[in-house]
Amino acid sequence: MSNIHFLKIGDTAPDFSGLDQNGSTVRLSDFSGKTLVLYFYPKDNTPGCTVQACNLRDNFSELVKQNISVLGVSADSMQKHQKFIDKYALPFPLIADENHELLKNYGVWGLKKFMGREYDGIHRTTFIINKEGIIDEIIKKPKTKFHAQEILDFLNK
Repeated sequence: MSNIHFLKIGDTAPDFSGLDQNGSTVRLSDFSGKTLVLYFYPKDNTPGCTVQACNLRDNFSELVKQNISVLGVSADSMQKHQKFIDKYALPFPLIADENHELLKNYGVWGLKKFMGREYDGIHRTTFIINKEGIIDEIIKKPKTKFHAQEILDFLNK
């Protein structure tokens, strides 16, 4: 039985510390005073994940204008993240969570089904965390082609 947390809107975001593509430590506290878009995705260089990352990249300047930081997380290695960033010129860091600690703390690691097969994996989910570290929104199954717009629509309502 997995120890999955079920986070809700209004919860304090679980603290984290992880290594990005450069081996630099990234912590939740680094984003204090900013809105953080913490997005979890299954795998670098796969079709849906590439579309999602490129949509965030293409709208990054608009997100930054609104004092929003973007941080991606998957179970890929730092090296794979660096290749993904280089290939698509991604302007935001990606955390390598190879031991699934962060994924489990945010409740996005668990049983998935695909073409009749069951396996453990990452559920594509985005958390919008406010300046005080509280979860303002959880986007389950974000629309990869329009993800930045989903975020902006929520923040501008």
